[in-house]
Amino acid sequence: MFSVESLPDTGTDRGVRADWQRLIDAGLPSAGRHPSESNRPHVTLAVRDDLPTDAVRELARVGGALPVECRLGGAVVFAAGERFVLARPLVMSAALLRLHADIVDLVGPPPVRYAVTAKDRWTPHITLARRMTAEQVGRALDIVGAAGIEGELTGLRLWDAEAKAVTPLR
Repeated sequence: MFSVESLPDTGTDRGVRADWQRLIDAGLPSAGRHPSESNRPHVTLAVRDDLPTDAVRELARVGGALPVECRLGGAVVFAAGERFVLARPLVMSAALLRLHADIVDLVGPPPVRYAVTAKDRWTPHITLARRMTAEQVGRALDIVGAAGIEGELTGLRLWDAEAKAVTPLR
């Protein structure tokens, strides 16, 4: 499995990591608990089982559209089975939608299991925590609050889940 991810600027990264740390300090699940060097705040643009052979080179070209304004809103919650994902959504902009559409055009439409990355189903966000119970979500919402974060998406990378490797594209 491969995912194409956009990375925020330093200030936005710092703001998200502060959310991660507040959740850790409260004894809650947090994306900040994942010790891998590749773990950093990001926006997933596409997920696919494989990529066309020329996609990596072309993805780097599309990355030339960066930076793109990045305005994170208050917390949002997604159902994930019997648990929940806590995230900060990105406010949609024409530039953000264009970047996503360009990426999807390059890698092709997603299979059903990755349909949430399709042009008409994508909800851009940066994950704060996964596998939360309803009670934990209630506590977490009080901790991270509604204040948003403003900055830019400045980087682009490819995550190869099988190889557990990151390829910077921009």
